Amino acid sequence: MTLSSQKFSSIALAKEIESPENPGALEKRVALTPTDVGKLAQAGVQVYVEYGAGEGVGFSDREYEQNNAVMQTPEQIYRDKGLIIKFKGPSLASIEEMREGCALFCMAHFHSYPDRAKALQDRRINVIAMEEICESPKVNLERDILGRLAMAKALEPFLEENTMGGVQVRVVGWSDRLRSAIRRCGNRNPRSLQIVQPTLSFEDLDAVGPTALYFYDSQSFEDRQGVLAELKNNGAHIFDLYEFERQYGEQAITAYRASHPPLEFGLRRIQCLHETGRAGARYGVELLKANKPALDITNAKAVILGYGNVGQGALHELYRQGIKAIHVLGRSHTSKGCIDSWLKDVDLVVNGAEQPPELRGVNFLISNRHLEEIVPDQSVVIDLVGGSATNRSPVEAVVSCSFLTEPHFVRDGVTVSALWGWPMMGMMRETAIRYSGQIVDVLIGQEKLIGGLHSLTPGVQRALVCGPFNQ
Repeated sequence: MTLSSQKFSSIALAKEIESPENPGALEKRVALTPTDVGKLAQAGVQVYVEYGAGEGVGFSDREYEQNNAVMQTPEQIYRDKGLIIKFKGPSLASIEEMREGCALFCMAHFHSYPDRAKALQDRRINVIAMEEICESPKVNLERDILGRLAMAKALEPFLEENTMGGVQVRVVGWSDRLRSAIRRCGNRNPRSLQIVQPTLSFEDLDAVGPTALYFYDSQSFEDRQGVLAELKNNGAHIFDLYEFERQYGEQAITAYRASHPPLEFGLRRIQCLHETGRAGARYGVELLKANKPALDITNAKAVILGYGNVGQGALHELYRQGIKAIHVLGRSHTSKGCIDSWLKDVDLVVNGAEQPPELRGVNFLISNRHLEEIVPDQSVVIDLVGGSATNRSPVEAVVSCSFLTEPHFVRDGVTVSALWGWPMMGMMRETAIRYSGQIVDVLIGQEKLIGGLHSLTPGVQRALVCGPFNQ
């Protein structure tokens, strides 16, 4: 069968077993839930499920059978299947069980596991990397556009006066409505950007006067202590997202859409990036409590590198943990010579900053020198980006990701963790359900991957990291 006529009428759902990124087989998530297998069956797709595939996250073989799955043994599951789905990449032994020309749909991470990539290439397996599939075109939610435009309006006086480098921005609280405003602010390189708890008193705040900007959303923040009035009386700039929405929202969003056609590619289609950030930050707080039991965690100096989707998840979690002021660092803050001041006296560092491939292994945002000379002993560094010896993390001490078998290590008195698959840390079932829904949507929704390799949409085409090979 050639690519021009290939259509996936049957799918193999494999169980997660020990593999290069799953030592001890501690990754228990399954790529498809029973309910989603039922949706595929209704769409005319026969799904073969390996016995025990969902047991690790609470889905029984009986539930799969009730949703019209055919259960198979490990010896049967890879045999004569056109499309194989699993969550993590396969073991080297499993590759030998796949027939040449079939398609494998998984978190492939080709740059991190070159030996496995070569084995798949040699076996002529078509590999579609879940982590590489993107929206096409990019989806711009009204909520995100609103936050972006509101922050742009709030920063306008500083930009016009060319004083952005001196402004201290404080965002009161965290919410989905505020996240795009935080991102827009980070892109403008203010002197500092913090997310502060809405319960803080005026005396708790470190930024006052004309160089301070307080950005808030009165839809969710009620200023019972009269802090905003005191700030205004002391010359600080005050900006309300909800007031901007009431006055200009609809008109501003319409104008933005008219002048900003969507980009060709947007966010990852199959992802739990927010959950990754939350799980990593949560674990960081646990480690910090163990390392510094006398520290009131709400007073911890917490620093997040980056403000993208992963960084926002970390920000959300640290905000929920009650940390009074969370420092968010952008490119200007993380450059060499600038980041040192942010790491002095830090308790918790969370890295959510991605770097392009050409900088990986070349530019380390958190260097070994930082751990040795600047970051205090017993502090914690959480790396949400990760990598491997061939695809290095921005944290120099992280040569390869850690695993549940040994999730952290100590370097020069500092505890470091860069877990491969952060949502495994207490979020396995909920993220398995989320991933499964996204996978099914790619299979039979807008992308219609089930139609075969001959008709891949642009967002999926870019994720074909191995192949195409004819069947």
